[in-house]
Amino acid sequence: MEWVKALDGTVVGLDTSPLIYLIEEHPLYLPLVRPFFEAVDRGDFHVVTSTLTLTEVLVHPLRHGNQGLADRYRQILLGASHIVTLPVSESIAQQAAQLRVRGMLRTPDAIRLATAIQSRASCFLANDSRLAAMPAPKVLVLNQLIGGVQSSSH
Repeated sequence: MEWVKALDGTVVGLDTSPLIYLIEEHPLYLPLVRPFFEAVDRGDFHVVTSTLTLTEVLVHPLRHGNQGLADRYRQILLGASHIVTLPVSESIAQQAAQLRVRGMLRTPDAIRLATAIQSRASCFLANDSRLAAMPAPKVLVLNQLIGGVQSSSH
């Protein structure tokens, strides 16, 4: 996939949805996110996200008593060598507040974007087109990438 190859050597910010699509094997998005995470595992590029992502991905499995699924999320976010999960620092909190003011973002989105900015990420992988209006980092929206995957498979 060309869009994944273009990320080589960079830092990529990560939203919650791509991780959920991978772990829960979403039929529409898995062909997009699997190559992305395989490249992460190879060390082609690094990923950064917020501990808030861990909070969000654990809600569903914990609510349904699925400890195995919760453990898989923890393993990826806390144990993968090329994924860095950062706590919300004072500078990230301040950057997130600025993003909320400028972009009318929800706090979780602002925190994850601020984490990416503070980590000097070149782009941010998400599936929320509202985030694409942010000036930096460049937001890669899965719904906009999906056309390329479907057309290349025919």
